[in-house]
Amino acid sequence: MNNHQGAYYTGTYRNVFQVCGYSEADIDARVADTWEKLFGHSEETRIYYEAGDDMGYLLDTGNLDVRTEGMSYGMMMAVQLGRKDVFDRIWKWTHAYMLMNEGDNAGYFAWSCNTDGTKRSNGPAPDGEEYFALALFFASHRWGDGPAPFDYGRQARELLRVCIHKGEDGVGQPMWNPDNKLIKFIPNCEYSDPSYHLPHFYELFALWAYPEDREFWREAAVASRAYLRISCHPVTGLAPEYAHYDGTPNDERGYGKFFSDSYRVAANIGLDYEWFAADEWQPKAADRIQAFFADIPVSDYRRYTIEGEPFEEKSLHPVGLLATNAMASLAAGGPNAEACVRLLWDTPVRTGDRRYYDNCLYLFAMLALSGRFRIWTPTSGSPKRP
Repeated sequence: MNNHQGAYYTGTYRNVFQVCGYSEADIDARVADTWEKLFGHSEETRIYYEAGDDMGYLLDTGNLDVRTEGMSYGMMMAVQLGRKDVFDRIWKWTHAYMLMNEGDNAGYFAWSCNTDGTKRSNGPAPDGEEYFALALFFASHRWGDGPAPFDYGRQARELLRVCIHKGEDGVGQPMWNPDNKLIKFIPNCEYSDPSYHLPHFYELFALWAYPEDREFWREAAVASRAYLRISCHPVTGLAPEYAHYDGTPNDERGYGKFFSDSYRVAANIGLDYEWFAADEWQPKAADRIQAFFADIPVSDYRRYTIEGEPFEEKSLHPVGLLATNAMASLAAGGPNAEACVRLLWDTPVRTGDRRYYDNCLYLFAMLALSGRFRIWTPTSGSPKRP
């Protein structure tokens, strides 16, 4: 199912569902229904809630908090589907309550808040910042900039500047290591999370960040692709949740195994290959991940060592895992690619307390596999064309 020239260059986004035989009408309806289930009013499936007249938030239904992860994901979903109303509500809530204005982390966003906007933490999580930045760029290109905080492009550039220059005045720490150009798990640590690595985002930051920052992002894209090669196991393709800069699992806090964060690696590999097709290792890695899970029932998904040894502990987010494995089919060319896509199609969105993370990954996979997870450029507010 893989291609050999990225959508950034061709302007063509493959509809993998259609390749698998699903009709365009059914695909349109499925994407719209998935959005409605997450952002509508069904109490069994929704993760989005309006707040007041002009704000809204995504709720982590398992932990009952609002996270930069979910807020930035919601903004990306909204801009991809043309929902400026929802995008602006989420961004206004984020900017009003999560942005930190003082202390070592000024300029970053508090990674966890209560639903009333009070902060649970005064620390950031870099996966939120990178998604915020690209969603803001896409919003600027699709809808144009407005008055602050809806001057999307400036907000994105300023955020990226903070992410890589924080600490140069002796206050705080950057989110990327300035020497090896690798994203950190949190600013005040020196190890990474493989699922945070989004080289396809950095390629675009290298085009749209402040000019003096663009070379950093070009180098970060190269560094992240190389890092994924050394952090994904050469046989199973599995990556740990936390890893040292040399790619080896960091198990100091028990996160050196394949578990919830790790699922996103397959999705990120798939989307990077779809957009840029810059690394022919990626189809092989996607094939390995899909092959590992090919004979494991969804009901038996577990925590694993990256070598593939299972633990007793079951997966907390099996729907999220099957969704990311399906999204890997954007890169995969092996015998399991179509089966993974069909498994996603045949699986409904998750209900219950743990639905938030699963259903975020589910909607991203629906967008990506239907050709709707696109690069929005400054050119006439339209998806990238050659």
